[in-house]
Amino acid sequence: MNAMLKASSAGAAGAVVTNVLHEVVRRSTPDAPRVDLLGMQGIARGMKSLGVDGPKGRALYGTTLAADLISNGAYFACVAAGKENALMTGALLGLAAGIGAVVLPGPMGFTAETTSRNGITSALSVLLYTAGGITAGLVYAALSGDDA
Repeated sequence: MNAMLKASSAGAAGAVVTNVLHEVVRRSTPDAPRVDLLGMQGIARGMKSLGVDGPKGRALYGTTLAADLISNGAYFACVAAGKENALMTGALLGLAAGIGAVVLPGPMGFTAETTSRNGITSALSVLLYTAGGITAGLVYAALSGDDA
């Protein structure tokens, strides 16, 4: 399997795990991060800045989910940069994304409470992305025939 396909597959796996876990947690606890709402704010703002009427309702949710899978997949594909230690690279990528999800929305003009409403919400935000990064690292190592 070529390197690009390994990285893309690992990235996709990390993105899917992050999104599935988000949906499970979101439906299970009121303290869940609302990364979906954060993404919808971003899509709506981006469309508005282009002078385009963006999708609304379920269409906005679907667009956000697709954009999230694509962007997280590309991000988590970066585990390939740490070939010899894909698991650690994935964990660090996930940790960085989770911390970013907690600290960046407010300064960027988005609703900070979506990911940092309280300590539990912040911790879950970091854990969701870290789980995705670890998954990407494990998948990359498995596809490369390496021990994680």
